[in-house]
Amino acid sequence: MTLSIIIVSYNVKYYLEQCLHSVWAAARDIDTEVFVVDNCSTDGSLAYLSQRFPQADYPNLHFIENTHNVGFGRANNQAATQATGRYVLFLNPDTVLTDTTLTDCLAFADQHPELGALGVRMLKSNGQFAYESRRGLPTPWTAFCKMCGLCQLFPKSRLFGRYYMRYLDATRPNIIEITSGAFMMAPRTALERSGLFDEDFFMYGEDIDLSYRLIKNGFTNYYIPTPILHYKGESTQKSSYRYVHVFYRAMLIFFNKHYRHYGFWLSLPIQAAIYFRAIIAMLQQASDHFRRLLTLGEREPEVRMLFLGSPANIDRVKRLNQTWQLSLDYVAVNRCNDLPRGHLDLHRDLSPYQYIVYDTSLFCYVDIFRIFAEDKAGKRQMGFYSPQTEVLTTNAMALT
Repeated sequence: MTLSIIIVSYNVKYYLEQCLHSVWAAARDIDTEVFVVDNCSTDGSLAYLSQRFPQADYPNLHFIENTHNVGFGRANNQAATQATGRYVLFLNPDTVLTDTTLTDCLAFADQHPELGALGVRMLKSNGQFAYESRRGLPTPWTAFCKMCGLCQLFPKSRLFGRYYMRYLDATRPNIIEITSGAFMMAPRTALERSGLFDEDFFMYGEDIDLSYRLIKNGFTNYYIPTPILHYKGESTQKSSYRYVHVFYRAMLIFFNKHYRHYGFWLSLPIQAAIYFRAIIAMLQQASDHFRRLLTLGEREPEVRMLFLGSPANIDRVKRLNQTWQLSLDYVAVNRCNDLPRGHLDLHRDLSPYQYIVYDTSLFCYVDIFRIFAEDKAGKRQMGFYSPQTEVLTTNAMALT
């Protein structure tokens, strides 16, 4: 087996369905097995996906059902111990691959025997580059620069901006230190020597820890600019108090594991800063919640969408919209090259639409990503309608 792909999922069945279809398209010429580990979802994920991906048609797709949420690292480890691929890819369910993502990664990996973990160019749903695509090791100095704002003030500085490594050219391959767990490909041999995810981390921080252990064991982590979409947020609820607790607890676990040797007088201010940031984040969330209560009953601003698709699929989306009553306009397109002039006026900001929804039977993901990457302001969001699944997906919703 060449590649084992592991996806841990929790209550995101429509995003996971889109992800799986993109995975199978990208793996069409690759000997691949896929493991989906469901962390006790309550949205009927496994029953839904088992119907959409029947075993007879997808013999290399395996479902693992947990009776409770065991966390990100432990769930990945469950599948990793069963995986047989020469390479293992840990992948988030709220991602979309292009047709060349996997072949690009495998070609690079085969040419770099020293590879530890490989990350890719992750794009947000507005087409902008996601800075967490490549990161520096959160040493006490790097963490201090991140938490006190120096990283944001001097993003291209090698001294102050190391957390996101924005001084590196995002369009070229680079050696990095931390690879995101949203897309982390590693050779099996590197994982066998360095170990799998540390299960003390329930969620967040385990990718940093594993990336660091790979480096400590003599491997090199890389970034390559092949693009994927990462909705970022559909697989987690970042507005909850539990998220704040879990995230900052993970920071403390990492610090205590790798930097305890710095001594009490250095560890004390670092831990104090982590607790301080956690308190500030929780106060901010409380303020946001109170503000939402004050505006309860006010009319939400209208969100306008434009759908570009074949005439047959326009009819299908119109029927879908009879249920949801979205402000949705339609333009008939017969070929990928028939984009209507001005539909996405990126530079003059004349387009009245917040979302541009593409018919995936006509438009390939890599072309959509390229179009949106031209919008430096990131004022519009990409959306997709798959006639294969009859689901309309954006970063904010999945409609059936």
